[in-house]
Amino acid sequence: MTTVRAVRESLREVVDPCSAATGSNLDIVEMGLVKSVDVSGSHVQVSMRLTTPACHMVPYFFEEVEGRVGELSGVESVELETDGGFEWSEEMLSDAAKRKRQAVLDDQEARYRKEQLAVERDD
Repeated sequence: MTTVRAVRESLREVVDPCSAATGSNLDIVEMGLVKSVDVSGSHVQVSMRLTTPACHMVPYFFEEVEGRVGELSGVESVELETDGGFEWSEEMLSDAAKRKRQAVLDDQEARYRKEQLAVERDD
């Protein structure tokens, strides 16, 4: 039989695709997207938040969560439930995720400013 802790650890392997697109590669646990995990015998139920009602990555989340959790010893079935995308806010990010995200934003801003200076010099 698996544990809630083991399930949560496996969910740390699921990277939010939108965060990956921006270069921060945050997992769904550190983003605060995992609402709850329930283990009942060989069945695992995961409830997660979406970051927006317009999220088109829901099939990805189903595939990743069911795949990762389904690989755990003793798990025979996995059920993922998602919300409507109205609950999540940036305050739900872990402190480490906030730092990682800010570092990416700072780096992007620095590159932008450098490019702007180069353009201004050429004018």
